[in-house]
Amino acid sequence: MPAFDNTEIAFKGKSDRELLWSYRLFKVIGKPWMVSFGSVLSKAALVLHLPVKGLIKKTVFRQFCGGENIRECEPKINQLSQFGIGTILDYSVEGKTTESDLDKTRDEIIATILKAKNESSIPFSVFKPTGIARLSILEKINDQKTMLSDEEERESDLFIDRADAICKAASDNGIPVFIDAEDSWIQSGIDRMATLMMKKYNINQTVVFTTLQMYRRDRLQYLKEMYDDAKKENYRVGVKLVRGAYMEKERERAKEKGYPCPIQPDKESTDRDFNKALEFMFAHLDVFSICCGTHNEKSTDLLLSLMEKYKIDRTDKRIFAAQLLGMSDHITYNLAHNGYNVVKYVPYGPIKEVLPYLLRRAQENTSVAGQTGRELSLIMKEKERRKLFPAVI
Repeated sequence: MPAFDNTEIAFKGKSDRELLWSYRLFKVIGKPWMVSFGSVLSKAALVLHLPVKGLIKKTVFRQFCGGENIRECEPKINQLSQFGIGTILDYSVEGKTTESDLDKTRDEIIATILKAKNESSIPFSVFKPTGIARLSILEKINDQKTMLSDEEERESDLFIDRADAICKAASDNGIPVFIDAEDSWIQSGIDRMATLMMKKYNINQTVVFTTLQMYRRDRLQYLKEMYDDAKKENYRVGVKLVRGAYMEKERERAKEKGYPCPIQPDKESTDRDFNKALEFMFAHLDVFSICCGTHNEKSTDLLLSLMEKYKIDRTDKRIFAAQLLGMSDHITYNLAHNGYNVVKYVPYGPIKEVLPYLLRRAQENTSVAGQTGRELSLIMKEKERRKLFPAVI
């Protein structure tokens, strides 16, 4: 098993200057009041067209994003590849409302697939459903009992068409694609779309992956239902397994709207279902391909233990681990160093467009118990090993 506290390996990709810079950034985003203040200030500055884009690009954007376009991501792709780490180019633009913008996002996702076709260091592509459909139409189609107008039916069909165009490109070019998860109140319609795509493209290989957020109470049961359906209909199921990204928003909305909260009562329940889902999929690898998306060392240890239990080779393409760029390098780099399949999500896009993503990452680091403290402690350990002092900057 890799030693995730081996900081020499974890920070191989960072120069002394970069390590100290990351130290200062995590010191700042470890303060919730600073993150809240910075979020408001950043949004206001961009709305008022104040010259802050350069500052954002040199700070939080630099930590968590690869660039503003695919070309700008190339140095990061190459750097990760040097250490045996794959890249997932994640066009992090969402919330668009015009058909031309939604089509543009579809075309950009397909461009990432074509980029991946010619680079072995990019094993997957990914898209967010809110990037290719208006939020309002996703809310409408979530409940199948809702009657749609002719115009809403047309928009629903366009959503499926855009998703299908992406999945077809993925199939044609041999690049699997992840369909990211969204808020629970739009996820059912997305689940149906993902199942439709898997039934169409996952016959002889796993092209389409759905995403399960295990902080939801119902996802373990849903995983088992997917397995039953796949066995019955004879297709493969790709699953990216994550804990989840919208917990506070989900709880607030459930309370406001007066419906039962779909979120697990505590972290222990989320951890339990995450691990049970991993165990279930390993027991049924005749159906499942797995991407374990986690920043949790214990879940990563479980993944590796299951690979040993079922005698799965470290390079088996059915099993990948994934972390976000700028976070949990101690997991990513140590996995790669020990020969496991591991990838980094590398978000990209115009700064103004990816600001919502950046703010979520900063807020996540303050809301997830111990996240910032863990990143900081590892950086500090490596600083001490390298005998670095602030004067290096």
